[in-house]
Amino acid sequence: MDSLIHSTRDVTIRSISVSEMNNNVYLLTSKATGAQLLIDAADDFPAIQQLLTDSAADTSEPTKLLRIATTHQHWDHVRALAELVAANGATTSAGADDADALPVPVDVRLSHGDVERFDDFEVRAIHLRGHTPGSIAFVYQDPDGPAHIFSGDSLFPGGVGNTQNDPARFTSLLNDVTERLFDAYPDDTVVHPGHGLPTTLGAERPHLEEWRARGA
Repeated sequence: MDSLIHSTRDVTIRSISVSEMNNNVYLLTSKATGAQLLIDAADDFPAIQQLLTDSAADTSEPTKLLRIATTHQHWDHVRALAELVAANGATTSAGADDADALPVPVDVRLSHGDVERFDDFEVRAIHLRGHTPGSIAFVYQDPDGPAHIFSGDSLFPGGVGNTQNDPARFTSLLNDVTERLFDAYPDDTVVHPGHGLPTTLGAERPHLEEWRARGA
């Protein structure tokens, strides 16, 4: 399975799409140290293991999967999580309000603004309330380029995530996405969603009011 590759100054970002729901699995690898963060062990354990194998090309050092982070609790984003933890011994992280619903113990329960560091790179947890209670977007800031937001199912090209036609959840999610992503990061920020192709905040920003008027 071919992976999409984004190269930043310090980190290579690979992604593959798995399962009948086209879930995205993301892998960040430090070019200098081989330290790795995987985001959303969604499904297809063999494909994820192949992704890890292929990532050896992204560094001159031995790779080491340090953390498996989960954007949110929904079943289609965690089907390979237990198998991947057992095979690789990585620690886990997820939003505090979703952690108990995951199929493995969560080592790090994340709150808004928490920073996780992996050797020479770090990601920031952005709590986006609405799709699930504990949904987390992970932000990696390239020192020489745009930020990269791994948004789970909270932000897609064309709108925010599903809130089951609940107006309160929709308003909460759109408010958080607006204030914590669009108001905090510039237009060149790359959005890597839980399903589908990447977009940028600049491409989506003109439509925020349309989304609000459209409603849940």
